[in-house]
Amino acid sequence: MIPGKDTTTEKTNSQKEKYGSFALFDIEHFLRRILKNWYWFVIMIFIGYSVSWIYSKYYAQSIYASNLSLSISNGTASYFTPSQSVNLIWNNGGNQDGVYLKKMLLSRTHNEFLVKELALYVNYSTKGAIKSTYLDKDDVPVLIEIDKKHLQQVDYPFTLVPKGNDRYEVVQPEDGHTINLYSYETEGFSMVDQYERPVNKIISIGEWYTSPNFRFRLVKNPIVPKIRLENIIVRLNTVNKSVNDIVSTISVDFDKEINTIMIITKTGYNLNGTVNFLNTSVSQLQKKRQADKLIVDKNTEAYLQESLDKIRKKLDSSANVLNDMKTNEKLYDIKDRDEKSLNEIKDLEAKKADLESKISSLNQIKQSLATQNFDKMISTSAAGFQDGAFTASVSELKALYLKKREMALIYTPNSEPMIEINKLINEARMNSGGVLTNYYAQYYKDIQKINEKVSEANSDLDAYPEKQRKYLDAERGYNMIEATYNSLLTRQNETQMKMAANQSDITVIDPAKNLGQAAIGPNVKVVKITIMGGLLVIPLLFILIGEVLDTKIRNIKELLNATRIPLLGVIGNNNNENMLTVLEQPKSSVSEAFRGIRANIRFLSGENDGSKIILVTSSIGGEGKTYVSINLASVLGLSDKKTILLGMDLRKPKIFGDFRIDNKFGISNYLTGEVEMEQIINKTRIPNLDVATSGPIPPNPSELLMSERNIKFLEDLKKLYDFIIIDSPPVGLVADSYELMKYSDANIYVVRHEYTEKYMLKMITEKYHKGEAENLGIVYNDYVSKQGYGYGYGYGYGYGYGYFDEDKNYKEPLLIRIRNKVREIFNKK
Repeated sequence: MIPGKDTTTEKTNSQKEKYGSFALFDIEHFLRRILKNWYWFVIMIFIGYSVSWIYSKYYAQSIYASNLSLSISNGTASYFTPSQSVNLIWNNGGNQDGVYLKKMLLSRTHNEFLVKELALYVNYSTKGAIKSTYLDKDDVPVLIEIDKKHLQQVDYPFTLVPKGNDRYEVVQPEDGHTINLYSYETEGFSMVDQYERPVNKIISIGEWYTSPNFRFRLVKNPIVPKIRLENIIVRLNTVNKSVNDIVSTISVDFDKEINTIMIITKTGYNLNGTVNFLNTSVSQLQKKRQADKLIVDKNTEAYLQESLDKIRKKLDSSANVLNDMKTNEKLYDIKDRDEKSLNEIKDLEAKKADLESKISSLNQIKQSLATQNFDKMISTSAAGFQDGAFTASVSELKALYLKKREMALIYTPNSEPMIEINKLINEARMNSGGVLTNYYAQYYKDIQKINEKVSEANSDLDAYPEKQRKYLDAERGYNMIEATYNSLLTRQNETQMKMAANQSDITVIDPAKNLGQAAIGPNVKVVKITIMGGLLVIPLLFILIGEVLDTKIRNIKELLNATRIPLLGVIGNNNNENMLTVLEQPKSSVSEAFRGIRANIRFLSGENDGSKIILVTSSIGGEGKTYVSINLASVLGLSDKKTILLGMDLRKPKIFGDFRIDNKFGISNYLTGEVEMEQIINKTRIPNLDVATSGPIPPNPSELLMSERNIKFLEDLKKLYDFIIIDSPPVGLVADSYELMKYSDANIYVVRHEYTEKYMLKMITEKYHKGEAENLGIVYNDYVSKQGYGYGYGYGYGYGYGYFDEDKNYKEPLLIRIRNKVREIFNKK
């Protein structure tokens, strides 16, 4: 059976539709192309490794990270700490105090203070032969102290070159100086007059360096650096840029088990710099936090002191009245006093005085809320209560007012965000006001009860004479004022003790330290893999694009699956200067392949004993149909079969050149009646092989080939020859071959490897499966030299190079040689 022969007699419509359709992407051929171009991947890997090595060695800046952990004391909420509800409003999770501290640590205000306090707008680095290294203040022998009243040029690095004896040469770059200079006082830019680049100047420590674009002096670093620097590069940044750069390198996380523990991480190019910043940042935060807590206590202490001063005056006045009565009216004591009733009244009026004092404190708190004067708020303890809900509502209201001020810069008063924030403010005011109203009601209710009890007790004193009752009233008034004074004094003492014992609610658990931590970035391995992988993608992408855009036949298996046309044989590359491979190299693998085709033709033409007409065609010119025709005719002639080769491609004659035959007269002359048949038949050096060339190109080749004379010509030849080989025109260009197929016994369709377009096989495949082109077989031409995979489809199909004597100079591809060498090694074992 012919390889690929389809024995199915009936085909469904769906099968017929998919015949001639090739896959858009051939994974097998794609992998082969990758293997064929393996050296490009090796080159890219080498280039990628070299680039990544140079990058990591000379250009990559190491990034370090330091950590600091702290705990936040519970129950420290105040007017200056947003409540949980505020955090939820602005989509903040975690504990309320922790989230507030996180906001502070990442706030512009806090970090701007640090930038100015630590002069973090001055950046230091040093440059070696290739690589630059960022430095911390502890790494440089001298620090830069700028004159903030003088305009400075930012983002313009100048160099300090040590000259010995605490002297340094200031070198500004050749280019880049500008007239747009920065003011550290106003934090804005100003234009100055044009100026020439300042010349290099040597200055000593403590000496001011002045130029149109800089004014600074060198300050000796109290910390002696561990390394000696050949140069110090200084770059100034704006305050805003410095703040933004710092904030972008800080992260704050909460412990998963204890959410009051915070872990703060700072990344940077210098480990000492991250450590110093974290410790300083938290230290300042502790001071700020402690100061915030003292504000309310100080306000409360001042309020109580003011109230005490006022009560003291009333107490002195009341004491004077009582003493006057004792002196002038001689009322030192009253006989038969009802001490029980008097003591009861005294206790009740002391309680009443305390309640009135608390109501006065409530009035102060209420007024601060109404005027939004949160910085003057006093503690609720002055009003006699500790209410977390009220404290939360006040802090929420304070935060909402601050948020509204920020939003007012962006949104119009009637916009949706402003309406929403006003709604939240009203709700917070109602919440805080509701809490105060409840305490007002409770205090007034208690006062009313006290008044009722005092009234009952007074009924027992009505029997006293008027003069004595007047004395008792004066004494009661004094006692009441004294009780108020004592109550305020007690609360003031409590507040002062609280202030004296005040400590920050932030406790550092683990400060940031330089423990020689390894750099966290860049990840050299990832960079190396990324660079090498990216370069490997380049040839892969080119191969992939080439594969997707490639429409040529490159795979025998795919060809057979798509066409379902029998495969007669596979022909290798013709290394000869002419087409007479079978004659010139009879012992080559290509010649053997034609002998295999000769054997397979009988499956197409049947076993009849009559002459066989074999038509050879292809899609277009250049696919090797003439080459196949010549060599097929040669092997038939050499097998003692009387054979004639007909050059019926009248549009493009070729055969005569290889057989060195004069093409003056040929088939075209015979078909026009100019000559007789005997005149166009030429003998060759193969006794049983004759050739009839095409002859001169006629004006009407199709009409001649389809003429009755041509049909009779073939009938006459069948009487004289065993095989008639027709080299016909390509079917993809003209329809002549389809007409000639009606008279042929076998039809050979030549497909050339990596040359024939896939779409060109659509027509012949459809005709074959419709029964319009019978006895058809494919010859796959020019396979070995292009693919170079040695044995692959089977002996006898034309690419067993190296087996035959005349192929001894054939050199196998590198991959095949490597494979064979590996096999040889393992076979020895």
